[in-house]
This record gives sequence, structure tokens and C-alpha cells, in this order.
Amino acid sequence: MRSLYCGEVNESHIGQEITLCGWVNRRRDLGAVIFLDLRDREGIVQVVYDPDLPEVLEKANTLRNEFCVQVKGKVRARPKGQVNKDMATGAIEVLGLELNILNKAAPLPLDSNQENSEEQRLKYRYLDLRRPEMTERMRFRAKVTSAVRESLESQDFMDIETPILTAATPEGARDYLVPSRTHKGKFFALPQSPQLFKQLLMMSGMERYYQIVKCFRDEDLRADRQPEFTQIDIETSFMTADQVMEVTEKMIRDLFLKLLNVDLGDFPRMPYSEAMTRFGSDKPDLRNPLEITDVADILKDVEFKVFSGPANDEKGRVAVICVPEGAAKFSRKNIDDLTKFVGIYGAKGMPWMKVNDKAAGMEGIQSPILKFLNEDAVNALLERTGAESGDIIFFGSDTYNVVTESLGALRLKLGEDLGIVSDEWKPLWVVDFPMFEEIDGHMHALHHPFTAPTDMSPEELEANPIGALSNAYDMVLNGCELGGGSVRIHDQAMQAAVFRILGISDEEAQEKFGFLLEALQYGAPPHAGLAFGLDRLVMLMTGASSIRDVMAFPKTTTAACPLTNAPGQANPSQLEELNIATLTASEE
Repeated sequence: MRSLYCGEVNESHIGQEITLCGWVNRRRDLGAVIFLDLRDREGIVQVVYDPDLPEVLEKANTLRNEFCVQVKGKVRARPKGQVNKDMATGAIEVLGLELNILNKAAPLPLDSNQENSEEQRLKYRYLDLRRPEMTERMRFRAKVTSAVRESLESQDFMDIETPILTAATPEGARDYLVPSRTHKGKFFALPQSPQLFKQLLMMSGMERYYQIVKCFRDEDLRADRQPEFTQIDIETSFMTADQVMEVTEKMIRDLFLKLLNVDLGDFPRMPYSEAMTRFGSDKPDLRNPLEITDVADILKDVEFKVFSGPANDEKGRVAVICVPEGAAKFSRKNIDDLTKFVGIYGAKGMPWMKVNDKAAGMEGIQSPILKFLNEDAVNALLERTGAESGDIIFFGSDTYNVVTESLGALRLKLGEDLGIVSDEWKPLWVVDFPMFEEIDGHMHALHHPFTAPTDMSPEELEANPIGALSNAYDMVLNGCELGGGSVRIHDQAMQAAVFRILGISDEEAQEKFGFLLEALQYGAPPHAGLAFGLDRLVMLMTGASSIRDVMAFPKTTTAACPLTNAPGQANPSQLEELNIATLTASEE
């Protein structure tokens, strides 16, 4: 039906008769002449209808936005002075000779040339996706998946599918359950990830597996979360953590170079403990120059108990953020607003200190807590932070977790508010994570229960679980976790030890992971892997603000689909067949 895409027409086609198909992006009626901006997935071209063909001109006069049409015409150069340098096709136009209306468009619920609410955009997603910005994002996403496949398959990775209907396993989030009709009262679960199956593939001798795969998690949503999302899933046998990082880092570097012409360079590595200490996050944004500085040793002996209490508590932390040339930027109201902000993260207050004139000593310092600090402490603070005249210092003093989380969040907010975050790409690997974290007296795996510890026997692990480091690694870019992985446990004794530490009984382990534990008995090889969040990767590369803008048909923040009205009610006969009853509100 067409000889060219709209966006492909150029000066080399001048004098040729061509056929185009697409949608009316805009119609301009100048009386004797009608201009159409005709759009398809490749771009926009201008079509002109003039009085020489009155019947065609009359038909063009009936067009509205989003009519689907076929245009036959002759390519010609635009008149001098009318070239549009902002359009790829701006040097030419098409003189319309024929016009075939393929389908009319009813009055539009969306305006493709204006802002629409996200609810409307998702309800009429098929119209929203016609917008050039959205079309380009879908095209870019396709290029990313194609480049990933090319990179991995060139290194002998095999694309292998794993089941969508599987058994429920505790991997950190709630499962989506699917009732079984043939096994009444029993349920499948949608996979949170292919974790166990990819490990089984390594035990099957596949050695290098990958899959671009849907994963499902029934959890509260935010800008970079969806109930169903896509992973680039990778698993290898007989490769160390360093080798897995080398392979996947090369893949991401090649991807950025090929699609964005950006050289990310070699990725630095940072221990988890350093990331938390300096940046208050296990996915630090290195584009932000602000850092957190520990000062507990300086304030242990001051009379101010807000500082000295946590400073002398092994579970406490006292730390600061020094903002260069920031003192003049922060009024008392600004500081009060920031204090409320850190309160979201549990901080009970936020003392501050303005360095108005460093050379004036104590006279040059402005702070509501200055009376509690001696000159030695103030001088030590200035030296530790490198503060100069015009700087402001914000304090955090509480438990380690509260201070780390609140100052980490404050650092990001200050960076954004002050406009000091660079526009560079800043990747890194975060390594040496704790194996476990203790919450309410119970041990939890920081990653998942199949992660191997670093250089420990099962006996050593059980003797000191809280001090164990996992052989895990996360790739971080501009404050976003692109992907994470680890060396897996391939020894049955080690896996049993981890389950015991997590409080998973032998019976529960057999019920949930019996097939994996059995497979570990039959020559399971050392194996390691990593999974990238494809949606998040594309979001970063395209500059989108949410992964919803790089997914064709996403859900809302309430995990609903305005387009299809999912989730919906099941009819009574379906529920009866599945042996399921639903409760009314009064029965709950």
C-alpha cells in the first residue's frame, strides 16, 4: 500500500511519484491550499493539496487529526525560505495527487499535540503510542533487546525459556497465584524471577543461558516498579564473579556505545559498606558531588546529648553533609522544610551550622547548637568536612539506619534542588554485600537464599552469619540499580546451612525447594549469574521519567489497567469450576 515511509522521504526523491500511508498529525487550511502533516512510525512529512485538483482538495478539507489515509503524490523541493530545519523531511514536501481515506477518526479523547493525564494516556494507550516520542521509545526498546541478544549470542549464550506457571517460592515479594482447575484447592505461582530454573539449567549442563523474560511481583508500586516487568536474565557455569561482571559490563558498554554513542569506560567497584558510609545508599548516584562524613569521634565528649548519645552508642551514628557555598541559599524556612523532609525517614531533627566567615573563628559560625560545642570540636568539624566560608553543614544523629537513610535521601534532594547533579553517565559495581540482615530478631537474606557467601565454610557461616559477606554484585548507573547477581550456592551442605540461618525448617525446605536440593546432589557445577531490569535500562537510556513510558501497555500505580479494566470479576461458573468462593465486604 505504500512505496515509502513518511520519515524516509528526502531530496533524492524529488520529481518521483510516491505512495504514503499514515495518520493525519495536523491539517492547516489556508483557503485555496491545504497542508497536511502526515505521520507514520518513521516520522512526519508535509503534504500539499492545491486548487488544481478540486475533488482531491475537497476531500482533504474533510480530514481531521488521526484520520488514517493513503496519499499519492509527487515529491518536490520546498520553496526557498520555507525549509524546516527542525524536521528530517523539512527540505521537501509532497504535492498531493490522490487521497484515499482508509479510516475516519472519531473526536479524540487524547490530543497527540498536548499534555494528557497519565490515566487518559493509559486508557487510550493505542492513541498515546502513536505520539512520535512514544513510538521512538518503543523503537529504541526493540533496538536494546536486539543488541542484547546479539552480544550474548556472540558469546555462546543460549536463549532458553523457563515456565510461567510454577510453584510458589519465598523470594522477597508476594507471589501472584493462579488457581489450578485440575488440581482443586492448589495453586500455581507466577515467577518473581526464573531464579531456580536457571540454576537447574546450569545443573543440566547448559553452561551459558540467557532469557528476556517476564517476571511478576505483587508489591506496592512506584515510578520504577510494575507488577509485571522484564528482565535480561543471565546465568553461567564455571565462571567466577569477576568473569560474570566482565561479560555483562562489556555488554552494557557496547550497548551504550552502539545506541547512544556514549563510552562508559571501565566501571569502578565500591564495597557496600563504603557506599552506605559515603552516600547513604547501596545504589549511589556518583553524579552528585555531596558526600556524607562521619563525625562521631569528634562529638563523643560534647555536652549536647543529641550528639554524644549516638556517638557513644555502637548502634548509633553521627554524620554530616557539607554543602559548598550553600549557606546563603538556605533561609530558616528552607532549613525547616528540609528538617520535615528528613523526618520522613525517622530523623527527629536536623541541626545545622553556617560557616559565614571561617577566618573569624567561632564568631564566624552561625548555628542554634553553637553554645553546646567548644572551639576544638568546631575546628575539627571544619577540618574534617573541608568547610569554607559560605558553606553550610547539616547534621544527622540517631541510630545508624536512621542517619544513613535520612542523610542519603537528603543528599539526593539537595543535589536536585541546588542543580549540582552533573549530566554525565556514572556507572559502578557495588560489591561485598552483607550476606544477611537482622530484622526484629530474625535473619533475612539481603539478596536471596541461594546466594553464596564469600570464602566461608558452612560451619563458619553458621558461627557468624551477621559478619558474612555474600559473593554478590550490583551494577548501578546514575543512582539506579540496573541489575544484580551473585555466585550461587552449588553445595548441598552450604544451602542447608543458609536455610537454617533463615529459620527455614527441613520440612519447609523440602516442600518449597526439594527439587533444587535434590539436584544439588548430582554433580551441580559452580555457577553464577545476573539479571538486568530491561524496563529500567531503557528508561535511563531514553531519559524517560518512569518505566511506564517505555512499556507498551503498563499498569497504573494501583496495579490496574485502565485500557482493559483489569483486574476484573470472574463469573460464578468459573469460580465454581476452580472450587473458589469470594467474600462480600460484610463477610471479610
